[in-house]
Amino acid sequence: MTRLGPVVYAFFERHLKADKGLSPASVKSYRDALRLFLAFLSAEARRPITRLSVDDLKAEAVRRFLSHLEAERGNHIRSRNQRLAALHTFFTFLAQQAPEALAEAERVAEIPMKRVAPPGTRFLERDEIEALFAGLPTEGQAALRDRALLLFLYNTGARVQEAADLTVGNLVLEPQPRVHLHGKGGKWRTCPLWPQTTQLLRDLVGGRTDGPVFLSRKKGPLTRFGIYKLVRRHAAVLATRTSGCPTRHISPHVLRHTTAVHLLEAGVEINVIRGWLGHVSLETTNRYAEINIRTKEEALRACSPPTNALPAFPRRPVWRDDSALLKWLTSL
Repeated sequence: MTRLGPVVYAFFERHLKADKGLSPASVKSYRDALRLFLAFLSAEARRPITRLSVDDLKAEAVRRFLSHLEAERGNHIRSRNQRLAALHTFFTFLAQQAPEALAEAERVAEIPMKRVAPPGTRFLERDEIEALFAGLPTEGQAALRDRALLLFLYNTGARVQEAADLTVGNLVLEPQPRVHLHGKGGKWRTCPLWPQTTQLLRDLVGGRTDGPVFLSRKKGPLTRFGIYKLVRRHAAVLATRTSGCPTRHISPHVLRHTTAVHLLEAGVEINVIRGWLGHVSLETTNRYAEINIRTKEEALRACSPPTNALPAFPRRPVWRDDSALLKWLTSL
């Protein structure tokens, strides 16, 4: 009977952190999925987690666990799929460490993801962005920090964890202002900074040469949850543009989407936006192009051309009556 503890420890410390170089937030996502799964196994077997073994990790148990997530915990299908993806990775690693578990790992790999409509990509229009910054406080202990943080998120499209991890040493405030962001997979990227963002960050860090850029009231680094609360609090004044709908909850990721869409509307090439946001796959960036095209199509449908303003399309293509062109085509 293979002990489970050393395998789980190696999965996190060696495979996820050392080999794959995942961010702390990604590691926590795997941790939560495995914690829920092991707690479910423990409850089913009526044994403490410390007495579980590799022999208890069965594909049928994974299927029952996924049903438990939806039926009893009320998780969305996307959450269910996220947990399954984590278990796929874990069982693949398990088969490498304990070959006797290979058959069960293959069965787990065959458990499919459930189809679900992709979440809507929400972003703010330019007038909403202007209203957001116009409504920010100008006085108070945290006024400068909050304005600098929100403008930084909009300027760079940074992920919330990237903003939380930002240090003074990552900033280059002169002569060409820019910031070095540490993103997913341990990858670094560089984003230019607007003069307004640069000035706010310069005022915020003062004479500091190290440490976090965005500090809490207790002078510790702002956490990702603190940034979420801060953004949602300041954006609470923004209502949806659709009358009668409840106020939208604006998260830091909505600001990231907003940056992408506004860059696209400004004519920035899609590959530049990909590098700006730190996307691994161009498919992730392409969805912003689809949003923009869909918006234009909706605007086109809302407007009808003037009656009889356009001539009818000719039934016979013009090129068929061009004798010179037909002669050239025949000679090919």
